[in-house]
Amino acid sequence: MGQALIEKIAQRHAHNIDKTHFVHSGDYITIKPSYVMTHDNTGAVIPKFLSIGADKLANPRQVVFTLDHNVQDKSEKNLQKYKMIEEFAKQMGNDFYPAGRGIGHQIMIEEGYAWPGKMVVASDSHSNIYGGLACLGTPIVRTDAAAIWATGNTWWQIPPIAKVNLKGKLRPGVTGKDLIISLCGFFNNDEVLNHAIEFAGDGVRYLSVDERLTIANMTTEWGAMAGVFPIDEKTIEWLRERADKISKRGLAGVPSDKDGNGTHPRLNARRISRLEQLACKADEDALYAKEIIIDLSSIQPSVSGPNTVKTMASVSELKNKNVKINKAYLVSCVNSRASDIAEAAKVIRGKKIAEGVKFYIAAASSEVQAESEYHGDWQALLQAGAIPLSPGCGPCIGLGAGLLEEGEVGISATNRNFKGRMGSPDAQVYLASPAVVAASAIAGKIDYSWEYSPSNVFADIKSIHKKNGKHEKTKIIKDFPETIEGNIIYCYQDNLNTDGIYPGKYTYLDDITPEQQAKVVMENYDPEFTKLVENGDILVGGFNFGTGSSREQAATALKYKGIKLVIAGSFNETYKRNALNNGFLLIECPELVTELKSKYGNKKLTVKTDCRVQINFADSEIKTNKKKYLFSPVGHAAQELIVTGCLEDWVKEKI
Repeated sequence: MGQALIEKIAQRHAHNIDKTHFVHSGDYITIKPSYVMTHDNTGAVIPKFLSIGADKLANPRQVVFTLDHNVQDKSEKNLQKYKMIEEFAKQMGNDFYPAGRGIGHQIMIEEGYAWPGKMVVASDSHSNIYGGLACLGTPIVRTDAAAIWATGNTWWQIPPIAKVNLKGKLRPGVTGKDLIISLCGFFNNDEVLNHAIEFAGDGVRYLSVDERLTIANMTTEWGAMAGVFPIDEKTIEWLRERADKISKRGLAGVPSDKDGNGTHPRLNARRISRLEQLACKADEDALYAKEIIIDLSSIQPSVSGPNTVKTMASVSELKNKNVKINKAYLVSCVNSRASDIAEAAKVIRGKKIAEGVKFYIAAASSEVQAESEYHGDWQALLQAGAIPLSPGCGPCIGLGAGLLEEGEVGISATNRNFKGRMGSPDAQVYLASPAVVAASAIAGKIDYSWEYSPSNVFADIKSIHKKNGKHEKTKIIKDFPETIEGNIIYCYQDNLNTDGIYPGKYTYLDDITPEQQAKVVMENYDPEFTKLVENGDILVGGFNFGTGSSREQAATALKYKGIKLVIAGSFNETYKRNALNNGFLLIECPELVTELKSKYGNKKLTVKTDCRVQINFADSEIKTNKKKYLFSPVGHAAQELIVTGCLEDWVKEKI
C-alpha cells in the first residue's frame, strides 16, 4: 500500500523509526518537526520547560517565538511578560519576533519556516495554515512544546486522511474563503473531524497560494487536524517571487533581513531548486479514509453564521433578509494578507463606511501593511473610515479594541465566530471574504454585488473502508504489557465533553489531590459512575470522547479512579494528547462501540456490563464475547509514554 502525501511528510520527520517500516494513518510515531512556534503562550511553556530540569534548547534553530495575541495590551504586567519572553529567547539563542512584527503564523510563512514537504508544529490551533504551502502544519499542546524545546521531539498519531478533490474553477468574484465556508457549511456533521485533509484535483492549480493558505487555515474550523495542498508549480512560483522580494527589500518599506546581504537563510534560490528536485507527492495507490468531490464552479459568495461555521447562506440570500451590522473586521491570520487588503480596497475605494458602522483593520504582519501602503490599498481603507489596529490577533480572539457589545451584529473576515469569542455572548458574528466584509461595511448590512445567478453547491462524499486484515506484529518495549484484561464499564454518550468528565469548578484548584480527582470524575455526566466503577475496569465510551476544553484533569481523573484505559469510537485530539502526555492509554475501536450501543442502548448513562475484554497489543486485537476487533497499533512512541508515566518524565529521561 502506497503513502499519502501527509504520510510521506510524517515519515520524513519520524524519529528513531525502523527504516523498513512505512508509516500510515493510525501509527503512533516520535516526530522531530522542523520547527515549533509558540506565541504569547511561550510564557506558560517556559515554567513547564524549567520544571522538567531542562536548561537549554536541544536545537535553538528549531524554536521560534512570536508575540502576537495581546499586542494591544500596554499594561506593565503584559509588557513585563513580553520582556521576560524576549530575554529567555536571548538566553536560549532561538529566533524571536517582537510584538508588532505580526501574527506568528504569517511570520512562519513569510520567513520560510513553513516549507513545502516539511512538518511544522505550533501551540496554536491554526497551525493548519502551513498546509497552504504544502507544509504539514498541525497543533500541539504546551507540554509538547516544552518537550520539543528540551529534546527536539514529541509524539504524534497520524490521523485518518481524507482526500478533497477540487474540480473545475471558481467563478469571478468567488474566493478561497467562500470555498472553505461552503465546505464547513455543506459537510457540517463532523465528516472530517480529527482527520487530516489532502487537497487534490484539477481545480487546485487555479487557486493562488494566498487562497490555499485561507482554506488550509480554516480546515481547523472544519474539524480537521491538518489541511495540506500539493507541491506544484504555483508553490514553486510563490517561493521564487518571495525570495526575489526579500533580496530586494526596501522597495515596499520592508526591513532588511537578519544577514543584511539579501540572502535569506531559508528563502533562497538554492533551497528552492533542491525542493524542485526532491518534492514528494502522494502515491497513486495511497489509501484514504474518505474522499470528497466538490465542483468549484458551484461555489458562490457565502457567509457563515451567525455564531457557527456549520450554518452558511449565500450573500444573495442574506441581502434579501436585510441583516444590519454594527461592526466589520478585516483582521487575523486567515485573511489579512496583502491580497486580502487589496480585495477589500477594490470594493471600498472612493466610498465611505456606513454611518453607525465601525470597520476595524489589522494587517497580518508589518510587512503586509508596508506592502499594502506601497500599493495604496491601506490608505484607501483609512480614507473610507476604517479604524487601524496593530498587526496581530486582537479582536479575533476577544482582546483589545473593537469588541462586539451586547446585541451587536458583526461581519468578519476571520476564521471563528464562536459565541462570545469576539466580545459579548449576546452578539452575533458572521464570517465572509474580505470583499463581502468591505461591501457590507459600506452598505451597513450584509451585502455584495455579484453578477452571477446563485447555484446549489455540488459536492459528494464517500467513505473508503480498509480491508479487515491482520496488522503487522507490533514490537513491545520493555515494561509495556503485551496484554491487558478487564471488565467493561460502558458510557454510551457521544461527544462526552471534558466538563462532563471533570467539572470546571475543580479545574483551577491546584492543590486537589489524585484521590479527590477520582471522587469527582464523571460527576456532571453521571453521579452514579463512581459507585459502579471498580479498580481495573476498562471504560468504553462513544464517539468524539473528550470534546470541549483542554483541561488535562479529564484524563488524569479517570486514571486516578483506577480505569486501566479508555476505548472509544473516536477521541477529541486534544483529549488524546492530554491523556497520553499523562501516561493514560486510549484505543479507538468504532466496531466494538457500535456493537455495545446496539446491545445496551441509551437508557442508562453508565452500564456495568458482564463483558470482559482481553487486549493484545502485539496483535493490535481486542477479544470479547468470542469476537475479535482490530485497532491501530500502539507504537513505540505511545508505549514509551505509558512506561515512563508521563511526557515530562519521558523528557527527563532524554535530557
